[in-house]
Amino acid sequence: MRLRNSELKDYLARHVLAQVRMPAQYVGGERNIVVKPHDSVAGKLCLCFPDAYTIGMSHHGLQVLYSLMNRRDDWVAERCFTPWPDMEDQLRRHALPLYSLETFTPLNEFDVVGFSLQYEISSPNVLTMLDLGGIPLRARQRTMADPLILAGGPCAQNPEPMAEFIDCFVTGDGEPALPVICDLWLELREAAREKGGWLQGEAGRQQRTEALAEIARRLPYAYVPRFYEPEYQDGRIVALNRLRSDVPETIEPSVIKDLEGIPLPTAPIVPYVECVHDRIAIEIMRGCPWQCRFCQSTVIKRPLRIRSVDTIINAALESYRNTGFNEISILSLSSSDYPHFEELVLRLKEVFNPMGVNISVPSLRVNEQLRTLAELVGNGRRSGLTLAPEVARDDMREQIRKKIKNDDLYEGCRVAFQNNYESVKLYFMCGLPGERPVDLEGIVEMAETIARIGKEIRGRYPKVTASVSNFVPKAHTPYQWNGMQRREYFQWAHKYLWQQRRIRSVNIKCHNIETSLLEGVLSRGDRRTAEAIELAWRRGARMDGWTEMLDADRWWQALADSGIDIDQQLHEPYALMDKLPWDHVNVKYGRNFLEKEQSRAVLQLDAMADAK
Repeated sequence: MRLRNSELKDYLARHVLAQVRMPAQYVGGERNIVVKPHDSVAGKLCLCFPDAYTIGMSHHGLQVLYSLMNRRDDWVAERCFTPWPDMEDQLRRHALPLYSLETFTPLNEFDVVGFSLQYEISSPNVLTMLDLGGIPLRARQRTMADPLILAGGPCAQNPEPMAEFIDCFVTGDGEPALPVICDLWLELREAAREKGGWLQGEAGRQQRTEALAEIARRLPYAYVPRFYEPEYQDGRIVALNRLRSDVPETIEPSVIKDLEGIPLPTAPIVPYVECVHDRIAIEIMRGCPWQCRFCQSTVIKRPLRIRSVDTIINAALESYRNTGFNEISILSLSSSDYPHFEELVLRLKEVFNPMGVNISVPSLRVNEQLRTLAELVGNGRRSGLTLAPEVARDDMREQIRKKIKNDDLYEGCRVAFQNNYESVKLYFMCGLPGERPVDLEGIVEMAETIARIGKEIRGRYPKVTASVSNFVPKAHTPYQWNGMQRREYFQWAHKYLWQQRRIRSVNIKCHNIETSLLEGVLSRGDRRTAEAIELAWRRGARMDGWTEMLDADRWWQALADSGIDIDQQLHEPYALMDKLPWDHVNVKYGRNFLEKEQSRAVLQLDAMADAK
């Protein structure tokens, strides 16, 4: 059914929206959206988030890029999210396209469609959106008449599993790269149109290939997978061969040198429906001063860059005036490591406390400052403190390079309870290299020690939750050469943790094992993994980031039917000099730094084993 935008909107209202859950997520019209007539701009961009509206609208990066591109007079940026299966069924039943929320424009009518790849398990959602949007799934099937399909985000650090579906990946910071790629694509599209029009069939596909080659040639941070061919031996990649000599051997990250010079979004969109994070988010710092061996974010967000206190306060104040949210969250990988942290929190309280606006400080590092943090921040409407010790024993902390002290953590919790905090949430990992039963015992011991401190201060046991994730060795970390622990190990470890628990107010919350294993096999995959992703999607994989939607057996069968050696891809370690599927994507400090860190980690593991 081919309808004009206004007709599509009316048709949805009459025939579709009453049939789906939470229809408000599909109608647009929210406060602070930007709507521009398409005939008044040169280029049209749709920012696609491959998950539900309630998740995507809570993602700060989407608001940043939306604001950045709409600040320009010659471009418009609109939004699209993955529809839930009930809405997908309705769109297919009525032969309607997936559309943008601002103007109800079908995805295939945009010049550029950009995906933010946040979680590997959501890969099939990208295919759902492409298919519903009328865009060919495979990059090689497209012509110049189709939008440029871009992708960035954490999962782009290993682009190979999604390489068959994406025209161009960008790693690093999106703000400097996105406008340049959009402008260049528009230039190349217009040049092709003027030279003889957009061709169809094989000629059209070749015309698009030449345009993409120009992007790969001119932009060092643009990875166009079709110009690289993997070579395999004994089931593993041994080379990534260039198919053209004019494209780079390796890809550089896009990097903002001056974060202060990049305007913060100060009119974020206010959703109609309750989202995961209903608050103002202000990024105070990008990067992290620490170099934890398990952490991919600290590697890919280097170097460390900060914003000034004045810039943060002014942006927060303007955002409040434009939204009316009653909570402001300051964002970074490690907020309490912001060099002007105390000054910032005091000034935020001075400005916003009289207005009844709460200040939220997530991403707290356990250090000496934590001893005074609860008193500094104050409780307000907050009732819980969230911390990420990751492991509980000092020798394992030395191994993962997260140098914190239990004394600081316990004293910080003591002060929090004294300031009316009622609960503590702790993030841990299990399945780390060299993990021993005593490390698991330490997790419960730490949680119960905090519960006892709470009882000492408050007269009753507080709620203490130990949230335990299953460690996945990610690309571009020193642990990238390690295999992941097996299902049986995680089953044993989770049971062992529960057996250690003695205090009822302490809850041990372990992440879903199948989800973690699938995250591992997808994040460590090469280009052959694309076949399994498409097969799982064709067999019904939808919204698998939501536990109630995940059918793990469907995934394992799709991987097996695609010829993926799951054991080799997921559990078998790489030798230090092996070629890795993601080696062509560069990070700051590079592979040499990661090799040295991994070698040091192995030595420390040997020492830990000897000391048992």
